[in-house]
Amino acid sequence: MADARTTPRVLGARLEPLAWLLLAALLAQGVALALGSVALSPSELLAVLAGDGEALHRTLVLELRLPRSLAAFGTGALLALAGALMQVLLRNPLADPYVLGLSGGASVAALAAMLAGLGTALVGGAAFAGALASTLMVFGLAHGTGSWTPTRMLLTGVVMASGWGAVITFLLAVSPVERLPGMLYWLMGDLAYAGSPWPVLAVAAVALAAMVPLGRTLNVLARGGLQAAALGVAVRPLEWTLYLLASLITAVAVTTAGSVGFVGLMVPHMLRLRLGNDQRLILPASLLAGGTLLTLADTLARTLIAPQQLPVGVITALLGVPTFLYLLHRSR
Repeated sequence: MADARTTPRVLGARLEPLAWLLLAALLAQGVALALGSVALSPSELLAVLAGDGEALHRTLVLELRLPRSLAAFGTGALLALAGALMQVLLRNPLADPYVLGLSGGASVAALAAMLAGLGTALVGGAAFAGALASTLMVFGLAHGTGSWTPTRMLLTGVVMASGWGAVITFLLAVSPVERLPGMLYWLMGDLAYAGSPWPVLAVAAVALAAMVPLGRTLNVLARGGLQAAALGVAVRPLEWTLYLLASLITAVAVTTAGSVGFVGLMVPHMLRLRLGNDQRLILPASLLAGGTLLTLADTLARTLIAPQQLPVGVITALLGVPTFLYLLHRSR
């Protein structure tokens, strides 16, 4: 009887933070749709969403703001989810989706495509291919003559990221002046040319559905590989799965919006400080919080110095650096 009474309480304690985060995500979408060069009142926004409203308002909301805000939500959700998975995989709370050099490989391929004068779709495809190529290189180099370890993976990723950074600097140095603004915006993260949001949202939903059932196993893995193996967890296949999934969803996020920093590092870390380290709660919470954060950051990027737009990566860095420094000071 005690277990029967306790289980609903535990379930409610897990669902309550998710309910608040879902509400925050919906409010962030409303703010993103209402604000811009032409601000809409709540009644005007509701009229558009109900299928009515002025033609200009319908164009602004349904064709411009809604696809971009959904793409921002999906990208932030993927980055935060990938960050949570990488922190479990490497047993390091400071790990983020880019720690293994994936962003550098994507950036090199995307900048090379821009330098060649390719279109937006081909730039995105090149970024995805570069991210996967960097993933395979890190994985192969970290394996060496024996099995790879989290420390070896981390060190290999850091070295690869430094190498990609040098190549990026070279490409910027030899690029024509007229192409530099677009290349720099891509490096800082930009959702202006994100395209259809449905692929990134679908990938986020599939990734979450694949990981949530493994939450209890991830809790064991977070305590260390040896302890997880002693408790019957197939550590190596699980680590491979986490690594490949985190790399793939990060590649999709980078392809959509470029290199947006701090979301995958800051969101999972803050949630762990607030909600504990239960992956069954942290993974869906990271998805909702990461999407909400990037949606609001992109709204600021569009409106802060309108009609000009800032790269969304600038906003996430301005928000992330002081927040993370505060968290570090508090944990000390």
